[in-house]
Amino acid sequence: MRWKGAVAGACALVVGVAGVGAGLLVGRDRDPGPGTAARSAAPGPTSQPLVVPPPVLAEAATGPAQSATAVTRALTGPLSDPRLGGRVAATVLDVETGAVLLDRGARTAVTPASTVKLATAVALLSVTEPEQRLTTRVVAGTRLGEIVLVGGGDGTLSAAPAGTPTPYAGAPRIATLAAAVRKAGLPAVTRVVVDSSLFQGPAMAPGWDPVDIAGGYIAPVTATMVDAGRQGGLRARSTEPDLAAGRALAAALGVPDAVVLRGRATPGTRRLAEVVSQPVPRLVEQMLLASDNVLAEVLARQVAIAEGAPASFAGAAAATRGVLGRMELPTGEAGLVDGSGMSLRNRLTTGLLAALLRHAVGTDDPGLHAVVPALPVSGYLGTLDDRFLTGPAAVAAGRVRAKTGTLTGITSLAGLVRGADGRLLAFAVVADRVPAAGQLGAEDALDLVAARLAAC
Repeated sequence: MRWKGAVAGACALVVGVAGVGAGLLVGRDRDPGPGTAARSAAPGPTSQPLVVPPPVLAEAATGPAQSATAVTRALTGPLSDPRLGGRVAATVLDVETGAVLLDRGARTAVTPASTVKLATAVALLSVTEPEQRLTTRVVAGTRLGEIVLVGGGDGTLSAAPAGTPTPYAGAPRIATLAAAVRKAGLPAVTRVVVDSSLFQGPAMAPGWDPVDIAGGYIAPVTATMVDAGRQGGLRARSTEPDLAAGRALAAALGVPDAVVLRGRATPGTRRLAEVVSQPVPRLVEQMLLASDNVLAEVLARQVAIAEGAPASFAGAAAATRGVLGRMELPTGEAGLVDGSGMSLRNRLTTGLLAALLRHAVGTDDPGLHAVVPALPVSGYLGTLDDRFLTGPAAVAAGRVRAKTGTLTGITSLAGLVRGADGRLLAFAVVADRVPAAGQLGAEDALDLVAARLAAC
């Protein structure tokens, strides 16, 4: 890997680029655990003063590399913060040299929460083309008045009427499919069949709690859905997102009373309409910035499809692990059961999380560089927009790009920060025994860890 050239190429990415993350804060998730209320699920700007962020990836340093002793000295206090609980694993790497600057249980398998999405993102971007898109089709049925909605795994397909905003910027619309079907000159539609056969296996992952469907954090994972299972202005997501998509199509066709049921398209039937998603890197950006659990799961299944594995939770987890293993990343202790990190049964190491970030920045594969602008920015963008704004961590507002993770009793942060010496550092910290009722304090403690790294 050509680390110097790759890092220099990434240096052009700054956190204040206007196009990055536009419109992505609608319906975002804060990764709350089962039955736990989100810290802030409402869309809209933070009430804090706008942070004007400096570049996160400035020009590469020319001075001596940061020493492990200095990093250990800087982080010993913050990592011992009692708010983080009884077990804290952490890794810090020099991105350019690969030097391990901190190893605190780097090979210990911990429960990573939503930092799992980094594994999903890196694996997906490595097995897909930058312009790859996901296609949803409507084909003719086998009986008079029947059409079939064939899902392609695009969770962003929207039921929003034409001319109104969609939860995901640039998403395709059911309304577009309906308009094309009307132009096909078919008899009146009386029956909508929904074909979600692209995905296999259970729709809920091991370790998921159905209460989180009502909380709006997950939905059953099906190959056909609209707005990732959202239901208008309701917080609860649909328990039958595939049928909800079929009903949305029927309504858009002006036949809301049409029969909607599950089934399969017959091969060779006439194609009536199709729409495509945004390119995969854009979907990855939407997934990481908002920590979107449902989007993470449908994207993880695309890894399985690319690898010829079953498009199920188990197939996606195995495919993701296999792809990362081919990259010679340290997957030895990894045990995945989903692609979003919502399950308490997931296990990753901070060594792997930090290595994922280093690989995304330094690889010769430019497709993986899309991970960097997709990361939330401290005090500014995504799930970090209301953190790093007060207290001692505020000095690092706008200087940290990192993926957050939060479940009941677990908080994690994995990202990139430029130290005071100019060196780009990849870091990952997971505290998976956070005291009860101490979640927000634990997040503040992790923010201080990243701020101390920025000062190194």
